[in-house]
Amino acid sequence: MAYVSKGQEQVKDEHTCPFCAGPSRSDEDSLILHRGETCFVLLNLYPYNPGHLLICPYRHVPLYTDITAEETAEMARLTQTAMVALEKVANPAGYNLGMNQGAVGGAGIAAHLHQHVVPRWSGDGNFLPIIAQTKNMAQTLGQTWELLHTAWDEAAAEFAERQDGDAC
Repeated sequence: MAYVSKGQEQVKDEHTCPFCAGPSRSDEDSLILHRGETCFVLLNLYPYNPGHLLICPYRHVPLYTDITAEETAEMARLTQTAMVALEKVANPAGYNLGMNQGAVGGAGIAAHLHQHVVPRWSGDGNFLPIIAQTKNMAQTLGQTWELLHTAWDEAAAEFAERQDGDAC
């Protein structure tokens, strides 16, 4: 509620940005699953579903058009690896992938670009926030982080192997 009550105004620059602050803390404290060269992966603190991940560049930039080719490529690769990791621990039936850019575009933190990776299951109850003003979470963020953190390296290796197999 502290975040929601203050809205966009609380993130003025990289000094007040939670995505900029996260990498300076431990992985577990920041819910970071993986640190890449230009981007990192973390659990969403306010998830739509268990396993809702965010892929963020380290740089404090607001728009997809602001990131470099290297950041774009790593963001795409980490998104794909995140999907493989989620397959391993949660077996979702589908995914929502996306970036909300700008406050008007629906970004909760418009000042720092981030890609959402939301696992979806048939009948996952996504209607509950609308009709019941509540959210059903099957596991805690800590439990989800532990499962995905443990599976990440294996998922990355499996994704790399899939990519090598497509190189024919």
